[in-house]
Amino acid sequence: MQSLSQLDFAAAAWFLFAWFGFNLLIDVSPLRKRTLSYAMDDYRRGWMNSMCLREVRIMDTAIMSGLQQGTAFFASTSLLAIGGGFALLDATERIVQVAGDLSIPVADSRALWEIKVLGLMLIFAYGFFKFGWAYRLFNYASIVMGAVPEKGNATDEDIKKMAMQAGELNVLAGRHFNRGQRAFFFAIGFLGWFAGPYVFAATTLAVLLVLIRRQFASRARSAVLSGQYPNLGSPVRSGEYTATGSSNPFT
Repeated sequence: MQSLSQLDFAAAAWFLFAWFGFNLLIDVSPLRKRTLSYAMDDYRRGWMNSMCLREVRIMDTAIMSGLQQGTAFFASTSLLAIGGGFALLDATERIVQVAGDLSIPVADSRALWEIKVLGLMLIFAYGFFKFGWAYRLFNYASIVMGAVPEKGNATDEDIKKMAMQAGELNVLAGRHFNRGQRAFFFAIGFLGWFAGPYVFAATTLAVLLVLIRRQFASRARSAVLSGQYPNLGSPVRSGEYTATGSSNPFT
C-alpha cells in the first residue's frame, strides 16, 4: 500500500463513490422512477401478465431462454477476465520492464501494478457473482412460468398470482444482471488507473456520464416511455395488483 500515492487513493475513492453512488441513484433514490431500468421492470411484469393469458407460450419460453443465454455469456466472460488477470500477475516483471523501456506510464512498480490488477480482478469477480445469481433467478422465473396453469385448470386469481410471482423473479434477475453489467462498464473506467490517477478519475467520470445519460436521456428510454403498453393502460407494479379489481390493465 506504500506504493499508492494520495492521488491514487483519491482517484480510487472517487471511483467507488461513482460506482456505488450510481447504484443507489438507479435502485434506491426517488429518481429511480424516471430511469430506463424502472420502466423495463414494468414491462417485465406486464410480460408475465400477458403470458398467463396465452394458451401457447412458446414465445415466452424462447424469450426466457434468450435472457438465460445472455446472462450465461457474461458470467463466462467474467471468469475469462479473472483468468486474464492471473496471467497479468504472472507477467508483472516483464510488463513493468517493457513499460519502463517505452516510457509508458502504466506501472511505476511491481507492487503498484499488482494492486491495480487485483482491483480489476475483484470487479470482475463481483460481476461474476451478479451474473451467476441473475442466471439462477432467470431459472427460477422460468420454472414458475412453467407452473402457471392454463385457463380452466385453476381460478383466474391463482393464475394471476403465479404470473406476478414469475414477474417479480424476472425483475430481480434483471436487476442483478444490470448490476453485473455496470461492473463491466466501470471496469473500463478502472483501466484508466493503469495510466495514472488523473486518467483514472477522468475515465471514471466518462463512464458515469454515459451510464446516467442512458438511464435518463437516451433514445431507448424515450422509445420505451413513449409507447408504454399501448391500448392497455399503465402497467401494474408490485403491490398494486388486485386479483379481481379492474386496476390490472392486462385483463
